[in-house]
Amino acid sequence: MGWVTRRQLTNLLGALSLVAALAGIAVGLPALDRRLPSDRPVATDRPYVIGAGVTVVPPPGSRIDVTETRPTDDSGTVLFRLGPVRYLITVRPFDGDLAAAAVGLRQRITGTSGYQVTGTELTVATGTGLAGLQGGYTAPGRGGRYAVFVADGHTIEVTVSGADLDLGRTLPAIDASTRTLRYDPEATS
Repeated sequence: MGWVTRRQLTNLLGALSLVAALAGIAVGLPALDRRLPSDRPVATDRPYVIGAGVTVVPPPGSRIDVTETRPTDDSGTVLFRLGPVRYLITVRPFDGDLAAAAVGLRQRITGTSGYQVTGTELTVATGTGLAGLQGGYTAPGRGGRYAVFVADGHTIEVTVSGADLDLGRTLPAIDASTRTLRYDPEATS
């Protein structure tokens, strides 16, 4: 065997240090991420920017789930939680009318395991005049409501789901929040 030079030893120690640092990051960051809560308090006294110029005032007592919330300039998603009830609002580019947007949302709901749309759709409107359609859906032990609006080349989809008893308690606050949906193309994230 040959001699190990000082330079080779320095290179080996440097490489081992780099591998140790990368391993620390690969193990440490996911562990830190798991320790941070996924839901955070959200101000319920002012509009929350969802994305693409759409805002909503969150219901009192809601928390935002940061793992499902993604605002951008041309689309966005926000997930509020009111205890075990999920209140999801999604904004995305859309080229169609309100009826087509409602069909697409119903298809996504029924594509989810066990969910089926129930009853008839009703017309709804926000406090700022956005016209939409609203309906309900159900699965064993769970229920939900959906609403869809179209504004300036975007669809705004609202889905609410939870156990029937929990929904009954939170729907009035969620309905009030949904009425605060506002589209303002000047208000981007």
